[in-house]
Amino acid sequence: MNSRLNGGFSVIQKHPHGAGGLKGGPKASKQKITKKFIINCSQPASDKIFDVSAFEKFLHDKIKVDGLTSNLGDKVEISQSGDGKLEVIAHINFSGRYLKYLTKKYLKKQQLRDWLRVVSTSRNVYELRFFNVVNDEAEEDEE
Repeated sequence: MNSRLNGGFSVIQKHPHGAGGLKGGPKASKQKITKKFIINCSQPASDKIFDVSAFEKFLHDKIKVDGLTSNLGDKVEISQSGDGKLEVIAHINFSGRYLKYLTKKYLKKQQLRDWLRVVSTSRNVYELRFFNVVNDEAEEDEE
């Protein structure tokens, strides 16, 4: 009988003592999200095979905000911090895996994907490392 009054939808009533009901009311959406990511490119940048400023421009052009590229505004900030480190600060819901994906895409575009890999060293920190080619050559010499 109650479902007819509401057009076929059931009603969720809050418990008088605060238990139950809908989770995350209007107050939950007002929280400001800030995530900080660091991409450490210092190792390949010191060997002069990786251009950090070109990578920064690539991220500016490719990061999507609200489904649009080049729409960073004040929601996503990208800056160089120190020697060969990029800092990405997002004030929206943002995934570190997306940064890793874009980094791999840039390496593929620059034809560096055969020599460099992206490794997560700790939470929200990614590092570009060389593949261990020296060890492979030493093993081949022994055979």
